[in-house]
Amino acid sequence: MTKKKVIPWSLERVHMVTSALPRRFHAGGKLSFGCGLRQGEVFGFAEDQIDFKRGVVHVNRQIKLVRSKMVFALPKGNRLRTVPMPEALAEALKAHTKEFPPVEVTLPWAEPDGEKRTFRLLFTDEQARAYHRSIVNQYTWKGALAAAGVIPPREKGSPRFAAAPEDDMHAYLHASASVLLDAGESIKALSEYLGHSDPGFTLRTYTHLMPNSESRTRRAMDAALAQAGTTAPPATAPEDPEGTAPEAKPSGMCPGCALAA
Repeated sequence: MTKKKVIPWSLERVHMVTSALPRRFHAGGKLSFGCGLRQGEVFGFAEDQIDFKRGVVHVNRQIKLVRSKMVFALPKGNRLRTVPMPEALAEALKAHTKEFPPVEVTLPWAEPDGEKRTFRLLFTDEQARAYHRSIVNQYTWKGALAAAGVIPPREKGSPRFAAAPEDDMHAYLHASASVLLDAGESIKALSEYLGHSDPGFTLRTYTHLMPNSESRTRRAMDAALAQAGTTAPPATAPEDPEGTAPEAKPSGMCPGCALAA
């Protein structure tokens, strides 16, 4: 089957939607875009995953629904990873934790009847509970999309917003990939940052977003040719007026030794 090409959001749309998110989840949008985290990974993000000294975040858990119950679990595909954290994002997370201190949340691990585990989450709702995917998607996220003009406003009297199948929170991840590829990041590194099991999948998904190789080729060869033009030509022996080569000077070596050499 032909896979539909990913069309990443513009940076203008990324910033508009992020700005329209509720204040307590504003940094969550920045985290998703700045480090390429999936929605569940943002919901399960805790203070122990931030390393301000190294400038990285560790992606080692998510919150997902299993039989309609929220549980902590490993990231998608069990792909633990470490992602560079932009300085602007680090400052945003510091400001967020100061305004909204991390909250201890306890959920079962992997299965609804799994072992209970507790983490200090950065992003929780007004009742200090972990975000529920369905509620966030239907109200919080779509409300931000409508405020940013991505989807129409909710009709008067309607409890729901319009459908937005191409503009779920995964759009942040695609936009993040687009920015990194445009900056020259390698497919292998991008695959690791996004938690893909196979760089080939990353390449197939985002190859149409990679910078045009023709322009890079022209720039490289222009630079090489320009450098060649500044190199002094090698010295050559002068020709005599008659056009014959000048007589070779005796080398001081006997003909036999010269032949052997």
